[in-house]
Amino acid sequence: GRLEAVTQQMGYHPQYLDSFLKTQHYLMHMDGPLPFDCRHYIAIMAAARHQCRYLVNLHVLQFLRAGGDPQWLRGLEFIPPKLRNLNEINKILAHRPWLITKEHIEKLLKISEWSWSLAELVHAVVLLAHCHALASFVFGCGCEQDEGLGGRGLLKPLSLGNQCFCEATAGNSYSQELLRINRKRSLDSCMELDSLRERMQRIHVETEGREEMRLLQQDREEGEGQGSEAGIQGGSSYGTPGWLSPLADIDGEVTGATNLACYMQDPDFGYQDFARRDEDQTQVFRVQDYSWEDHGFSLVNRLYSDIGHLLDEKFRMVDGLQSSAMAKRQGCEPSVFKRGIWNYIHCMFGIRYDDYDYAEVNQLLERMLKVYIKTVTCYPEKTNSEMFDRFWKQFKHSEKVHVNLLILEARMQAELLYALQAITQYMI
Repeated sequence: GRLEAVTQQMGYHPQYLDSFLKTQHYLMHMDGPLPFDCRHYIAIMAAARHQCRYLVNLHVLQFLRAGGDPQWLRGLEFIPPKLRNLNEINKILAHRPWLITKEHIEKLLKISEWSWSLAELVHAVVLLAHCHALASFVFGCGCEQDEGLGGRGLLKPLSLGNQCFCEATAGNSYSQELLRINRKRSLDSCMELDSLRERMQRIHVETEGREEMRLLQQDREEGEGQGSEAGIQGGSSYGTPGWLSPLADIDGEVTGATNLACYMQDPDFGYQDFARRDEDQTQVFRVQDYSWEDHGFSLVNRLYSDIGHLLDEKFRMVDGLQSSAMAKRQGCEPSVFKRGIWNYIHCMFGIRYDDYDYAEVNQLLERMLKVYIKTVTCYPEKTNSEMFDRFWKQFKHSEKVHVNLLILEARMQAELLYALQAITQYMI
């Protein structure tokens, strides 16, 4: 049920929610090139780039339930080199996707013991883009509830029993089924969590036992005085293993992971503004040359069966959502307003449409709205309550969610375009 807050927010737009849940389920739980535990670990790596504890904790639990090796949760140094090699492309896609090249793809696909297949890489790329974009939605809607830091409910989630959410999902088969399954899972998960808790306790005891033996051995080798000092230092690292912290409160809410740095390298690498107009223009990605409809869809669908159809449905679904009140407040047609937001997001990633007048963006989007969109899109972990207080005053709750859905989908498509273009160039 850890996606509950996300599904409740999306529940304001039940048709989109249905499409999102089908895609999420297909990516994580249906037949595909990647093993199930690897899928969740890739999601952990992606969410960690934006310090999204909500998603990291969710996938830590699902990683273990899928039979994943708990030692991997100690960080990237403890995972197979094949997965660790994905770190570079994860970092680039999350922050500066325009930097990805066919050389990055070639490096992952080169023949070796740890090489990726094209199908596996496409699955991984879709997972990375999905989780990066979902992290933006999580922060944008205030689902990131880090109680240890005084978590904020920026857009307060509805409860499952709230009439509005039930009405929003009425008549929606997939969403109704989700609610029914969640009720059953709330009972089944008690037994599952008991088993999981016992498993984690055994791992904890074994880890402490191994560490105690290591310190005793160190004492013998280095002498009693030096050994005692080493024991104190070792205790600070292993006394409460950081890799167990997301599961400290296994009975109730999963406690926030205190340190996500173990899941990423080069943590200082972040978003930088794309090159200005007076700088080198060779990097500009022109949709007329490579688009989702004409190029990306067919490639991803060929290498990872049916995912292209699910992604395409989701892109079209968010474009078809009604926002007449929101657009009317801006003095324009709904389609014009949505396209302004979409193209503004793509522009921040260096993607340009030759048939669009970008002067419209400044006319359609107020300054605070642009600040909010850029923050949630490019560095969502910096989203704060002040942005909501200044931006959300005139918007209905469903409109706020709609803006965040546009951010989610536009960002995901932007990352996919760059990655799929690089794969296409490699294949040529």
